[in-house]
Order: sequence, then structure tokens, then C-alpha cells
Amino acid sequence: MEDFIDFLNPVPDSCFQFVNDDYQFGKKWDIHTSNHFPDVDAAQVIILGVEEDRQAKVNKGSKNSPNIIRQYLYSYFPYISKYDVADIGNIQEGNTIKDTYFAIKSIGEELLKRDKTIVLLGGSNDLAYAQFLMFEKLERIINICNVDAYVDFNKNINEKINNKNYVGKIILHEPNYLFNYAHLAYQSYFVGGHNVQFMDDLYFEYYRVGSIRGNIAETEPVIRNSDVLFFDFSAIKQSEGGIVEHSSPNGLSAEEACQIMWYAGMNDKLSTIGIFEVNTTLDKSHYSAKLAAQMVWSFLEGFYNRKQDFPLKNHPDYETFTVFMHEGKYTINFIRSHKTGRWWMEVPYPPHLTANYERHTLVPCSEKDYEKALNDELPDRWWQTYIRISNL
Repeated sequence: MEDFIDFLNPVPDSCFQFVNDDYQFGKKWDIHTSNHFPDVDAAQVIILGVEEDRQAKVNKGSKNSPNIIRQYLYSYFPYISKYDVADIGNIQEGNTIKDTYFAIKSIGEELLKRDKTIVLLGGSNDLAYAQFLMFEKLERIINICNVDAYVDFNKNINEKINNKNYVGKIILHEPNYLFNYAHLAYQSYFVGGHNVQFMDDLYFEYYRVGSIRGNIAETEPVIRNSDVLFFDFSAIKQSEGGIVEHSSPNGLSAEEACQIMWYAGMNDKLSTIGIFEVNTTLDKSHYSAKLAAQMVWSFLEGFYNRKQDFPLKNHPDYETFTVFMHEGKYTINFIRSHKTGRWWMEVPYPPHLTANYERHTLVPCSEKDYEKALNDELPDRWWQTYIRISNL
């Protein structure tokens, strides 16, 4: 990582102001300070801040949040003793926004090559586009889960990227290495019907906030299917997430936000998360920064409880249930893990496709999907995956 040190500012002393116990994260982690750079190879999880919000159409001030989040995160205690975490500091604002994106992409790409899991602290959520670019040269087809009250898509491909159109830039990016995009917790009054129709046309998944409130466990298979997760603080109701420029009276609760991050941590294949749009300039109480720190804590708690749980054929830890549907037109194999109780369903794999897509034919699901199939009803995410693969 020596080649990238010039991109990175060390963590300032102010981030340690609440650290007074040898068991707090601020004492346990390997942290980039003015006289020390972490041993990245010895860590499993890398914390990376980005001091950037120039492309925020609204919510200016989010670039200041990474260090405020750290103040509270460093003061927390681990639930378990093993935490191999390195905080490599902040990417400083580049001369241009492209310079910042390049730094995120380059550092992230190197970390992913080393099999590290990256926690990105923004900054505005257009930085998610640069986070997506981390995978560009890795020859991996990926799935994205985005938690956001808005669908930040604009079909005008000539418009410069910003925090209100970055999703469209990701979906339309060439070369295309995105297989599935899933959107959680959007609020209908912020999302035009044309954007919903666009996601329908591409057989992407999307879930209104009302459909997951009080039913947060149903988001677990969606999150488990993802390689990347973005989280915009606008998804959390203002009374529980603190003030951001585009926050709403409605949205996810603080507890639900932490539960989503715990599911993300538990996801064996997820490589990076990004937390964006925390605005400590507007939120003088730092309520949003405290919640963001607790969300990172929840992610780490999930990460260090990963079960390495992925179905293997003819393995005693997994049981297969075959369902014949629509008078034999479709046959779906459902697989349940005895170890965790989690479910998957198999989608037929066209023989002409390369091996890059093969892992996408085992789709995480819930027991409700199995019950739906028993009632001769095709599960939505099985059908969406089947169509996407058939059209490749």
C-alpha cells in the first residue's frame, strides 16, 4: 500500500478524544496516525474515509463526517475479542472530483486483490460510483444492494455525475459487470413511476420502505446476494437518523439500519460497504455520526460471525427440496443449510455462458419463497434471475 500513502491523510488526534480504555476500538485497531501506517496485510477489514462532497446537489458538509464518526466508533467496545481491523485514514479531496474517484478506485482495487473487506465512510453518495469502479479490472460480475429513500437515476448520460444520478451511471457503465441491482427502503413520494418502470424493465429488485418496516428479516436474502452495499442516510427517518439535507419524517428506524448492516456483515461474499450523506455540519448533536458508528459496529459484529455458509452438492450440512411447478414447466431446487437455517434456490444455467455467471444461479431466498413455490407461485427473485440469465 506504500504507493497510495500520498493519497491518504492520517487520522487526527481529535478522533481519540473519547478513548481511555485499552479494550476500546481506538486502542485495539491498527490506525494510520501522523507517525504510523497500519500493516494492511495483517488486517481483514479496512476502514477508509473520503473527505469529498463537491458533487452533492444537496447536503453539503458530508465530507466532514468520517472523522466525527470515528470519534464515536473508536470509543466503542468489541462484543468479541478478535478484531483484525486497520484504519488507513482519509482520501483527501483531489484537485478534481475525478482525482478523488481515481484514488477510491485504485486503493479499493488493490485492497480487494488482497482479499480485504472495505468499510468506506463518505462523503456524498456519488462516491458509490467510485466504489463500484473498484471491481472494474477484477473480472468479477457483481450484485449491488442500495439502501436509499431515493432512486438516484437520470437517463441523461451527458449529465456530470452527482449524488442524485450516480445509480444511472453505474447501471449504464461500460464495460458492464453488474448482474443485479437491488434497492431497499425507497419512499414512493420521492420516486417517479418512470424509475420504477426502468427497474422493472431490467428485472431488478426494489422494495418500498413500507414493505420492510417491521419485516426487516425479509431483507436478509437480498443483502446476502450482494457483493457491495451502499447506505444513504436519507433512508433513515429524521427523528432516528439525525439531520441530513434530504432526510424525511418517514424511513427506517435506527435499529433496522443496524440490523441491515449486521446482515451485510454476515454475508460471506460481500466485499465492501459504503455509508454516505452523514452530515455533521447540519447535525450539531452528532446523532447521525453516533448512529453511523453503531452501524459500523453492527457490520463488524456480523463480519466476525460469518459462517462460511454456501451450498455444496451432496454435502451433509445441506438439504435439497425439489418443487415441480406449473404442471412441470418449471423445476426449482431449494437448498437449506442445517448449520444456519438459510435458504437458496437454483436457477438453470445456460451452457453457453462463461463461468463468471455461475455463482449467480444460486439465489439466496427465504423459507417464504419455498412456501410460495409449494403453492405453485414462482418466487419473484427466482423469476427475475431466470429472465436476466436467459437474456445474456
